[in-house]
Amino acid sequence: MRLATLAVLALLPLGACSTVQEAVAGPDLTPVRYPSALVPQQQMILASANQPMPTPASANSLWRSGARAFFLDQRANRVGDIVTVQIEIDDRAQTSNSTNSSRSGAMSAGVPNFLGLESSLGRILPGGFDPANAISTNSSSSNTGAGSVSRSEKISLTVAAVVTAVLPNGNMMIQATQEVRTNNEVRQLSVAGIIRPEDITSSNTIRHSQIAEARISYGGRGDISRVQKTPAGQSLVESFSPF
Repeated sequence: MRLATLAVLALLPLGACSTVQEAVAGPDLTPVRYPSALVPQQQMILASANQPMPTPASANSLWRSGARAFFLDQRANRVGDIVTVQIEIDDRAQTSNSTNSSRSGAMSAGVPNFLGLESSLGRILPGGFDPANAISTNSSSSNTGAGSVSRSEKISLTVAAVVTAVLPNGNMMIQATQEVRTNNEVRQLSVAGIIRPEDITSSNTIRHSQIAEARISYGGRGDISRVQKTPAGQSLVESFSPF
């Protein structure tokens, strides 16, 4: 018994490691990955490795091999290109539900004749025994529950993202990070995901709703965020408290 208790106590820190990290550092976003099982991530093609570097222009020409033409599409399509991401999140969700259930049951049983021993049972069992009503039970239960959720989020931001990889089907992975520091507070915006070239507009912009596997994070760190954040000790107590 003592060994089993020690084993459980030894495993508790391992199981609580992720919970402790989340309580102290906050939840992490899952990494961006290619969602299709038909094309594994290992088959990802980096455009920068397959496209030769453009040669410098000659002394008597404005043109150089590999350069983009004056009148061709200037939208992002290669690794290292920049595309503008417009984030316009205005989500609202409201749900409510209620449950109500009840049940009742009754049962009665008797042994008016039991091999002629019904009179003998009256002498063995306590007084007042009635063979016709030997057993009688009844039960009832009821349950009532109600819940509601109301959520509203609104974010309006614009950020420039860099194409980090080109997938075999032409889709591109993008990633962007933007930090703004005001006094001792840093506001950080990060965007990552997968986009289609045909979704990019002629002005080289794309909406956040057109990003697959989108990972959008907007937060900050500094004096104000530190005060607003729940203390680590309180988070640990609330995470493990059974009440």
